[in-house]
Amino acid sequence: MEVKTKSLLDNMIGVGDMVLLEPLSEDSFIENLRKRFDHNEIYTYIGSVVISMNPYKSMLIYSPEKVEEYRNRNFYELSPHIYALADEAYRSLRDQDKDQCILITGESGAGKTEASKLVMSYVAAVCGKGQEVNKVKEQLLQSNPVLEAFGNAKTVRNDNSSRFGKYMDIEFDFKGDPLGGVISNYLLEKSRVVKQPRGERNFHIFYQLLSGASDDTLKKLKLDRDFSKYNYLSLDSAVVNGLDDATSFRTVRNAMQIVGFMEDEVQSVLELVAAVLKLGNIEFKPESRCNGTDESRVKDKNDLKEMCELLGIEQSVLERAFSYRTVEAKLEKVSTTLNVAQAYYARDALAKNLYSRLFSWIVTRINESIKAQAKTRHKVMGVLDIYGFEIFDDNSFEQFIINYCNEKLQQIFIELTLREEQEEYIREDIEWTNIEYFNNAIICDLIENHQNGILAMLDEECLRPGTVTDETFLDKLNTVCAQHQHFESRLSKNSKFLTDHSLPHSCFRIQHYAGKVLYRVEGFVDKNNDLLYRDLSQAMYKANHSLIKHLFPEGNPAKVNLKRPPTAGFQFKASVGTLMRNLQTKNPNYIRCIKPNDKKAPHIFTESLVCHQVRYLGLMENVRVRRAGYAFRQAYEPCLERYKMLCKRTWPHWRGPAREGVEMLMADLQVPAEEFSYGRSKIFIRNPRTLFFLEERRRQCLQDLATLIQKIYRGWKCRTHFLLLKKSQIVVAAWYRRYAQEKKYQKIKRATTVVQSYTRGWQARKLLRELKHQKRCKEAVTTIAAYWHGTQARRELRRLKEEARRKNAVAVIWAYWKGLKVRREYRKFFRANAGKKIYNFTIQRIMQKYFLGLKSTLPSMSPIDKNWPVRPYIFLDGVHTELRRIFHLWRCKKYRSRFTEDKKAVYEEKLEASELFKDKKALYPSSVSQPFKGDYLEISKNPKYQKLNSSVDEKVLLADVVNKINRANGKGATRILLLTKKNVVLADQKTGQVKASVALPDLTSVSVSTQNDGFFALRLKEGSASAVKGDFLLSSEHLIETITKLHHIGSAASDGEQLNVDIADEFLVQFKQDKVCVKFIQGAPKNGNGASCKRKNNRLLEVSVPASA
Repeated sequence: MEVKTKSLLDNMIGVGDMVLLEPLSEDSFIENLRKRFDHNEIYTYIGSVVISMNPYKSMLIYSPEKVEEYRNRNFYELSPHIYALADEAYRSLRDQDKDQCILITGESGAGKTEASKLVMSYVAAVCGKGQEVNKVKEQLLQSNPVLEAFGNAKTVRNDNSSRFGKYMDIEFDFKGDPLGGVISNYLLEKSRVVKQPRGERNFHIFYQLLSGASDDTLKKLKLDRDFSKYNYLSLDSAVVNGLDDATSFRTVRNAMQIVGFMEDEVQSVLELVAAVLKLGNIEFKPESRCNGTDESRVKDKNDLKEMCELLGIEQSVLERAFSYRTVEAKLEKVSTTLNVAQAYYARDALAKNLYSRLFSWIVTRINESIKAQAKTRHKVMGVLDIYGFEIFDDNSFEQFIINYCNEKLQQIFIELTLREEQEEYIREDIEWTNIEYFNNAIICDLIENHQNGILAMLDEECLRPGTVTDETFLDKLNTVCAQHQHFESRLSKNSKFLTDHSLPHSCFRIQHYAGKVLYRVEGFVDKNNDLLYRDLSQAMYKANHSLIKHLFPEGNPAKVNLKRPPTAGFQFKASVGTLMRNLQTKNPNYIRCIKPNDKKAPHIFTESLVCHQVRYLGLMENVRVRRAGYAFRQAYEPCLERYKMLCKRTWPHWRGPAREGVEMLMADLQVPAEEFSYGRSKIFIRNPRTLFFLEERRRQCLQDLATLIQKIYRGWKCRTHFLLLKKSQIVVAAWYRRYAQEKKYQKIKRATTVVQSYTRGWQARKLLRELKHQKRCKEAVTTIAAYWHGTQARRELRRLKEEARRKNAVAVIWAYWKGLKVRREYRKFFRANAGKKIYNFTIQRIMQKYFLGLKSTLPSMSPIDKNWPVRPYIFLDGVHTELRRIFHLWRCKKYRSRFTEDKKAVYEEKLEASELFKDKKALYPSSVSQPFKGDYLEISKNPKYQKLNSSVDEKVLLADVVNKINRANGKGATRILLLTKKNVVLADQKTGQVKASVALPDLTSVSVSTQNDGFFALRLKEGSASAVKGDFLLSSEHLIETITKLHHIGSAASDGEQLNVDIADEFLVQFKQDKVCVKFIQGAPKNGNGASCKRKNNRLLEVSVPASA
């Protein structure tokens, strides 16, 4: 379902900008928030400040389409959204070169962390793209899961509550692309490590590690999956609905890899987390000494042993540190025993310090990975996600520090807001009037004053010799701050609080800008001291663990510092001061987060809770500051574009300057002059009623315009429909008339055809009858004539036969008589020559039969056919042999006459190959039946090799793919071998670039093996230009053809000097300055059936050739 975005003033629910709220009161403010929340409008503006209500559900307002919708748009152009503020900040940074900061405040569960994620994801989506930029963006975004795992926990208010303050500076280049970032953390709630309130959990990483780590990892860390086995983990809220700790652990491990943690660093971090869990299981028992003093001893040393094994610490050293404390003065050391309570305090102090320092190290390690590498000046956008103002039933040192930070943030917020307002008024040439507001500098001074401030007195009390307790600290406060108007205590000298029963004796109250907060003084001194015994620091420093020494540098015996470490309050005050100075150098943008209810459920709006947050966030004060001058301001162009329909002279197009159009518009509407002012580029409207008046007039005008547009549109639509119907009727009528005429024509045509067919049939039958009669008459005459002629012919035939018999009888009698006469005359001659004539006649008949038989049994015309008919008679032996020889010569002549010059050259090459390799090379028999193709790559036709073909001036006689053998490892590199009449060229197969060119006269010989392989070596003349890199060792699938052509062309190029072809299973090849022996052996095939080359040493390449079957 797509959510359509409206403009700030279009059909808005309630008021989108609280500055326009009329009338302005706390009730109307809360009601406006409720109305918008009920309609899923969770964002509301106060000028440029964004109020964000936590909806406690997923909403379809953060899609990539929504990012594009708010990209490069004016802040007030669309409905309120966190993307609008992020886009405004990013464009100001990119285009105006102004460093930005986004301050996100609110109480736990209000959605601060999610708001910071949304800001960072929006900036990541709209900035540039590229491999390096995407890597930086991914690292910045993936730092969040790591920090949330180690710094967030489940509380009664929030399942993913940040228990530390975070400020991230994202650094950009001049194009607005992210280069890196720097993260600062403030006041990690380390007391949560050892104790959690009821219904809350420890930090997420403990539960994630036990739930998501593999069994092997847990075994290495000496951990068990059962939460109940660890004292530092609360069991009543160990499992949280909606949180999958196992999946989260895998996400954290992946995020740590993306950010840049090494595998050994991740393992070290997990070992320290496991050590904290083991530390919580160490328990102590009391033991009395002979002098009557109590000391402590470890009950079960198994957990202590496993922890020491994890951290690489001697068990005895750590055990002594839990039992004794050494106090060093300038000239002496005093060792005292620790009782059970002090031992537990030391254990918990070590656990808190160990986890706190680990967290600080993780932040430092992330900064090393994400920091900008370039040395040039960077643009910076800071994102501050820090705890909001806290007022609990029981407020202690942590709430005091947090509220002090919020006081400073409120102070800088008021200062920067007023400064921004004043700068805009001066820039627009509008008269500035001083705005009265509550200045909380007096409260900040009460807390941070170097002499009489609460923090200064707390530090002074902690450093004072003698007995120091929380009560002495409270007494000092009562003495120094009694007359301060924002400090209240029953024990102070101010008499008006003596009877205030809402103020216990052990507490003091401060009237903050957000309201009065009651602080219980118990624990202030201990928490401010944040004391870790030196013995424990020195024990940790002795560890063999790679990370522990970095976390406890003060434990180094060579660098013992007797000076007391700074207190927690002093460190936090310095950090807040640095943060404030940093924020004052940047242009601020504010997001105020509010949670609507304590049940973490959607659609529930608790008015009292929201009202409480509105007060301590100072939102009403913010609205009053914004409304003290002009409530609304807008540039002339969008103002004229929005309201131009209210004046006839500006509608529909205004041709002049936008300011003149706005002036004419306001004059025509008769708006009082005191209700607005003209700036250089904007119009300023003083009262929201004036703006609502313009909006109401615009709404009415839009309704009138909509009615007019509807009227014109309906008229146009009806006319268009009528003209379409008219045109359709004409077309339909035309088509019908055409159809009717066609049907009528077809009917007439069929009738005419029928009449014509009957008429033609009658005429044809009449003609047929006449023709039949004529035919019968002609047939009768012919039959009579035929019979008559037949009779006459038979008579004549009988007469001629009789005459012929008579003549034949005379001839026969004459022939017989003549024969008898001749026989009688030549009888004597015949008997003398009869034998010779019979012999000659017989021989003649035999020869005739032999030649006719030979003609029918001749063999084929193939010159290699050796068949010949069997000799029939012995006396024909010589003739038979000679005829066979003559036939073979004639057959060969016929065969040769069919040869072309190209085919003749091929057979000459085959003959030359036979002379070179027959009975010498095992590969030769398989090549006899394969034709010599020459150009296997079709280099002149293939466009892929067009550039290579153009670089060779001569005709290419051979083009084939070969492998050039590398002497370093025996592996082949694919090359293209080209052979011309003058050169041998080797080129890269992919690019077609010529790698080597060898003139044929520079070739001295070619070496091949006797086996069934395709390896050959081109031996070059020493000292020639081609021999700089040495000889070439190649491998080809067409070895016989390649060597034959090379031998034939090389001999012609060398003026008749033959190119030697050496055939041996071992030969030398010159590689640059070294000679390498190439040796061929028979072996089993590897990776197929081909020969493989392998380097044995610097002087030997061994080619393994599969044995031929």
